[in-house]
Amino acid sequence: MSKTLLLIDDDRRLNSLLSDYLKKFGFEVYPVTHPETGLRYLAEHSPDLIILDIMLPDMNGFEVCRRIRKNYSTPIIMLTARGEVTDRIAGLEIGADDYMPKPFEPRELVARIQTILRRGSLRKNVGILTFGILSINLAGHSAALNEEQIDLTTAEFEILKYFGTNPGKVLSRDDIMDKIRGIEWDAFNRSVDVLVSRLRQKLGDDPKTPRFIKTIWGSGYMFIGGNI
Repeated sequence: MSKTLLLIDDDRRLNSLLSDYLKKFGFEVYPVTHPETGLRYLAEHSPDLIILDIMLPDMNGFEVCRRIRKNYSTPIIMLTARGEVTDRIAGLEIGADDYMPKPFEPRELVARIQTILRRGSLRKNVGILTFGILSINLAGHSAALNEEQIDLTTAEFEILKYFGTNPGKVLSRDDIMDKIRGIEWDAFNRSVDVLVSRLRQKLGDDPKTPRFIKTIWGSGYMFIGGNI
């Protein structure tokens, strides 16, 4: 299955050339020239990776990266015509996965994209999901926080696994109920909200300033654990 890339850069010519080049390697590319357009696309779709320029209209790439990292763990490669080391460090500190100064060799960009995507694939294949200080062992039905095992009930682990395998997606209460149906958790006399509340307590998560589970009012919940 081809991977989808979101390209946010206000240089229309570069967007066109880079999109055509990346398509040769099997990538589906969605290029946009304004950061708000890119953020809307991200909210409505699930691109596998984001290529983000720093010099953008109305909002620079650093701020875009910060906004993305509040809700999504999607890999980000930052591009800039400014090659200062401080820019590169700043980009990595706020959550970028890689950084390339312009001008760059397109084939090198492809190699970096493939490396980042391969790294994510390997992490999933070993059956352990890692989100900062939280790790979820899918095969072992266990989870650890700061390498300390968390005492989870079966239902709590199942919902955490569901969150962890769907990061950055809004999950409704019905979605969660359907996923854990058949699991014993108080014979369904407790709501999904109570189950999420118990899970939050064990993760040490404050719903007002969440690190892992964000409440989406009127919709459900979103797992943001990759943005710690």
